[in-house]
Amino acid sequence: MTLENKNVKIDFFDKSNLSHVKEAARLLADCFPQAYKDCSRAEMDAILNDERIAVMAVIDNRLIGFIGAIPQYGITGWELHPLVVNPAYRNMGVGSRLVDKLEKEVLSRGGVVMYLGTDDEFGKTTLSGVDLFENLYDKIQNIKNLNRHPYEFYLKAGYKIVGVIPDANGPGKPDILMAKRLTRKTT
Repeated sequence: MTLENKNVKIDFFDKSNLSHVKEAARLLADCFPQAYKDCSRAEMDAILNDERIAVMAVIDNRLIGFIGAIPQYGITGWELHPLVVNPAYRNMGVGSRLVDKLEKEVLSRGGVVMYLGTDDEFGKTTLSGVDLFENLYDKIQNIKNLNRHPYEFYLKAGYKIVGVIPDANGPGKPDILMAKRLTRKTT
């Protein structure tokens, strides 16, 4: 199911719309309580910093998702952080549309690569709960999704696993690093 025909507007985040900023902070805290439960508004202020890019998805003037990017390596490399979609609107194309809009904007600003870390703090892949300092490349090559981990969403969007930080979130809780080369589409 997609929301293409349901009047979902994908556009740059209007930080002057305090209602959307509050909705985004609440969504961030609800979707990632382990990271943002007590600091979601401060994180939104950082996401909406002028040097960054933020894109939002709105339906009937209600924010249903957003995505951000942080410039790194001058202007060539950008970190995708964060991507948040209201659970009621997941698997409907909203996340893909947000990623697409963000990548086009990064490309227009001189970016050539987007990268991200997608943590496995809750045992959702076969990289969790194992010693990744042993046979790391074999484990990456044979990764399996055990419980709807988002790395597969990013694979479908053209991102590749380029590394892993073992124990980044505690013993057996890695951060899966992914990246995508941005190119202009030719027709």
